[in-house]
Amino acid sequence: MQNYKHGGHTIWDCKYHLVWVTKYRYPILGGDVGLRCRELLREIARSKEMIIYAGSINRDHVHMLLGIPPNLSVSKAVQFLKGKSSHKLLSEFSSLRKRYWGQHLWARGYWVASSGNVTDEVWKEYIKNQKPDDPDDDFSVL
Repeated sequence: MQNYKHGGHTIWDCKYHLVWVTKYRYPILGGDVGLRCRELLREIARSKEMIIYAGSINRDHVHMLLGIPPNLSVSKAVQFLKGKSSHKLLSEFSSLRKRYWGQHLWARGYWVASSGNVTDEVWKEYIKNQKPDDPDDDFSVL
């Protein structure tokens, strides 16, 4: 049987595959920015009791297989992840402030699919294989 999560009055297993891109698809998520983005996404997810099952940060987009508790909508979860990570990254990296002077690091919107129609293993393998053409510091969210 699966490892279900337990809340006060709920037992749940809600997993979503999320993808979002940087504004203008600028390839800014390499090196220190990518590493810091990974740390921030982990912290934000943990603070909202989300579970990261798999993740990949490429130069211009982020993939995550994320467990989101039922008291938090997918749109709110993405709002927290994108909003807080954008704010922190822009405040910590002056090179990003020059490029994104309008205070928007991420492009509008995101792509989401629940993992019920495809097995978790397929999503994990897909995310694991999301590698840029040339090496990108060889790291993932997990």
